[in-house]
Amino acid sequence: MIQRIFVALLVLATVFAGVPAPVAAADHAEQCTFPMTVTDATGTEVTISEDPERVVTTNPSAAQTMWEIGAKEEVVGVSQYAMYLDGASEKANVSGSGGLNVEAVIGLEPDLVLVPNSSYTAEPDRVRQLRDAGLSVVVFETGTSLDDVVNKTERIGTMTGNCEAGETRADEMRTSIENMERALEDAERPVGLNSFFGYTSGANTFISDVMVTGGLRNGAAEANLTGFAQINDELVVEMNPEYIVIPSHAPHPSSPAYNSTTAVKDGNVIVVEANKLQQPAPRAIEASEAIMKAVHPDAYERYLELENESAATATEEPQPTTETTATDASETTATTEQTTESSAPGFGAVVSLVALAGAALLARRA
Repeated sequence: MIQRIFVALLVLATVFAGVPAPVAAADHAEQCTFPMTVTDATGTEVTISEDPERVVTTNPSAAQTMWEIGAKEEVVGVSQYAMYLDGASEKANVSGSGGLNVEAVIGLEPDLVLVPNSSYTAEPDRVRQLRDAGLSVVVFETGTSLDDVVNKTERIGTMTGNCEAGETRADEMRTSIENMERALEDAERPVGLNSFFGYTSGANTFISDVMVTGGLRNGAAEANLTGFAQINDELVVEMNPEYIVIPSHAPHPSSPAYNSTTAVKDGNVIVVEANKLQQPAPRAIEASEAIMKAVHPDAYERYLELENESAATATEEPQPTTETTATDASETTATTEQTTESSAPGFGAVVSLVALAGAALLARRA
């Protein structure tokens, strides 16, 4: 049982990779001018002096985002849980036995460090050490929807001087979400349940949004579960999900309660690659696609048609050009601020749970 809880906490830490709140409305040309000042999830104003050439990502979702916007060459350090990315093994590993390796990060002399909220919550002293060393450190919010993931993608593009690439990838994600919604307009949505190591994804989680976008109802959310929460056998039986969604590294649920569900009886257990389902990053769209393909194959075919139409339209339209410029500090400083620090429903309870079992685990897997 202790080992199972330990594994579950590691998985939860992966899920709690942070997502920054949306940037306040501003002209894109101004956003991509350096020096740039942003306000992160801790309320700290962070100045990025020049277009970053050396970026450290301390969680896999931020690393995946950098890869997806074509900026992996700028990344000099990643966590051990980002090693699934092509070429990541060539980067420095900034994970230590007890969490983030502060000395390793400082030694890389990064221009920018991207940190998830979970790492800051579990190890605020380590983030403080990075800042005391003069590094520009941005702590993310915890995302609760695919829209948050889209905003994160765009914002990381802005902060790293890859504005056009970040905006383009974010627009692609928005288009895919819209096309899925269009393809599913008349579909009946069966009840689904996300299950991993005794936990589930309730309301106000990006995984819930991944499921709904893919054409399911989230039974956990409808049962008034919020955030990432443990789920008992009684609720599983009462819910009787028609589909169960699990990450690829989690075991198939096989208790009597799960075996009694329509999902298990009909063989409707959808296995989705964990790095797509459980990381708030661009590939989460592919998790929704996998769910749609399994649950609504006809709608999925319609979705592919819409995607092809959108791609053709995008090719025909002239694309705006946004250049990144560096401005001398004595001239103009572009200030890009977040609107407000958003709350993360359900996060506090999990932090308390993790704190009791070892808060440092969060930073290791986030």
